[in-house]
Amino acid sequence: MPGVLSQLVMNREPLHFAAVDIGSNAARLLLANVFEDEGDGTWTSRKASLLRMPVRLGDDVFLTGRISDRKASKLTNTIMGFKYLIDAFEPQAVMACATSAMREAENGMRLCDEIFEKSGIRIQVIEGKREAEIILENRRREIIGDDENVLFIDVGGGSTEITILSGGKIVDSRSFNIGSIRLANDLVRQEDWQRMKRWLKETASGHGPLSSIGSGGNIKAIFGLSNTPFGKPISRKKIREMRDFLKWFTPDELVAKLGLKPDRADVIAPASDIYINAMKWAGAKKMHVPMLGLADGMIHVMYKDYKHGTEKEIEKEETVRDSSLSR
Repeated sequence: MPGVLSQLVMNREPLHFAAVDIGSNAARLLLANVFEDEGDGTWTSRKASLLRMPVRLGDDVFLTGRISDRKASKLTNTIMGFKYLIDAFEPQAVMACATSAMREAENGMRLCDEIFEKSGIRIQVIEGKREAEIILENRRREIIGDDENVLFIDVGGGSTEITILSGGKIVDSRSFNIGSIRLANDLVRQEDWQRMKRWLKETASGHGPLSSIGSGGNIKAIFGLSNTPFGKPISRKKIREMRDFLKWFTPDELVAKLGLKPDRADVIAPASDIYINAMKWAGAKKMHVPMLGLADGMIHVMYKDYKHGTEKEIEKEETVRDSSLSR
C-alpha cells in the first residue's frame, strides 16, 4: 500500500477537502487529502486531521425542543474554530451537514443562519435518508458486494437510520426517533420501538439473508473494546456480551478504566441496545464495522462534485476552442 500511495503522490499534489459533521452528540471537522492517479483515473482519500468537540446538542433538543443559548454559543465558537483551520488548510471545497438534533430544534435553522453570517460556512440540515446515502458514498463497493442484501444501521444521539440495500442499490430507508441520547434520558416511547420492529420484520423478510453494517461512534467503540480482529465482523452475541459488560460500570468508571470519552461513556450501552434489537428483528447475526462516517462520505460527495465541475469546465473550454478554430 505505501508504494501505491507514493505513486499517487508523485502523479499530482493532493486535493484538499473539509467536512463538518454536526451530530446530536458532537461536532466533527475532517480535513482530508485526496490523491489522484492520472494513469488509471483512480483516487484515494487520506485523513489529514480529525477534530471532535462534544457539544451535545441533543441534551437540549430532546428535552426542550430547542437549542439553549449556552449550547448555541458553544456550537458557534466550535464552528468558528473550525473555520480558521479550514482557511489554513485551503480546501477545494467545504461541506457542512447537521442531523437529528438540528432537524428537530425549533431554533435550528435560525442558528444555522447566524453561524453562516459569522463564519461563511453554510450548514445543510439533512434528513435521515440523505444521511445514510452520504455515509454509504464512502467505499460502498469495498464494504459490500453488488450481489449482497445489506442492512445498514447508523445510530446517532437522536435517531437511528436504517437502510436496506440490494444489488448495491438502496431499496428502502427509514429514520426512527430512537437514539443513544434519547435512550439514556428515557425519552424513547414504546411505540417508536414497535414501529422499528414492524418495519424491519416486514422489509427485511422480503430481501432474504442480510449482511449488516454498523455505523456510528458507539459501535466503533464497542468493536474496539471487543478485541474483534480488524476487518472481521462482530457477532450479535458479542455485542450483547459487551453491552452486559459495560453496564457493570458507571460512566466515570468507563472513562477512568476503559478510556472512553466522557460524552461516550453515558450513551454507549443504550446505543448497543439499538444495534442488538435492529439486528435481531432483521434476522442479522453478524455486523461489519468499517471505520466510516458522515464526514468521510461528505469527502466523497465533494470530490465527485469537484470532478464533475472540472469536467464541465474542460468541455466548455474545448467547445470554445473548436468554435474558434472553425471560423
